[in-house]
Amino acid sequence: MYELLLNPIAFSLGPISVHWYGIILGTAALVGLLLAVQEGKRYGLSPDFFMDLLLLGVPSAIIGARIYFVAFKWDEYKNNLMDVFKIWNGGIAIYGALIGAMICGIIYFRYKGYNPWRIMDICAPSLIAGQMIGRWGNFVNQEAYGGPTDESFLRETLHLPGWIVNQMNVEGVFHHPTFLYESLWNLAGLILLFVLRRRYFVRAGEILMTYFIWYSIGRFYIEALRTDSLAFDGPAWLVSIMDGLWSPMTIVFEQGYLDPAYGNVRISQLLAVLLIIAAIAIIIIRRVTGAASEHYKDPIINRRTGLPAGVSASGDPEAEAAAPDAAERTAVLPNEAERKETADRKDEGIKG
Repeated sequence: MYELLLNPIAFSLGPISVHWYGIILGTAALVGLLLAVQEGKRYGLSPDFFMDLLLLGVPSAIIGARIYFVAFKWDEYKNNLMDVFKIWNGGIAIYGALIGAMICGIIYFRYKGYNPWRIMDICAPSLIAGQMIGRWGNFVNQEAYGGPTDESFLRETLHLPGWIVNQMNVEGVFHHPTFLYESLWNLAGLILLFVLRRRYFVRAGEILMTYFIWYSIGRFYIEALRTDSLAFDGPAWLVSIMDGLWSPMTIVFEQGYLDPAYGNVRISQLLAVLLIIAAIAIIIIRRVTGAASEHYKDPIINRRTGLPAGVSASGDPEAEAAAPDAAERTAVLPNEAERKETADRKDEGIKG
């Protein structure tokens, strides 16, 4: 009854084993891509634009996630530097992945001639959808779960199906399915972003900021249930603030065990609070200063050509994959055509 019901390995091809975790993450990336492509079409952005972004963004996210994790576990890696590259042994962090992906995205968007705020708004639902799906990889692997709980709480209070309850039994002890809590929270956030991006009052950058606010609120409370959090030794006043913010949850939950050897402040909780404050401040500052003059529903203008995305100077739809210098060359063609027409008229006048 208490054995692992789901095999982490989906199938094998000779000596190569394909894990469910990889399949789930691949599915998450594909769903995120499809969402971005579908929304991008409304603004004239081609599928190739987002395909290239995915090909660059995924490696950047993995590198960022690994650097983030290793940085906070440096004592375990400083004498075994080769272990830093053994990502297959586990050890990545979602916030690091976001940092890596966003740095890559900003560089890519600027190179293509677009305002990063506009494109990141389009990608925000893809991020939260990917996280929603990706958490089920933790479920299959029996990892990133919460502290101990009663089987009756899972079956009778939460009314979870048996296949989830049984999978949450780790070595004879039932645990909170934090993967499910976060997945459902992200689903609600995805619906919220879908609704907001059809409202005219939303300015450029505010869909992305809403994503950060929503995700961080959920992550703050769910992170406290986990037993594998990255942490550091913080001052007593900071611990008191974190505990105070968590206190409303004590009605239903108890915090997961945090090894004192790791620290007394969960890094993801602190970062979540800072992100919420920063996102709200960015929305206010950009509105007050006029930096958020564009609305989400406004056309996306390519800064290289001064034209709406996907449109050439002739007014024809143009593939986003076209080289920027080619687009710049195309933009001057009408002027050349006008000069030629004027010269022809002068010639006709002389001949007449």
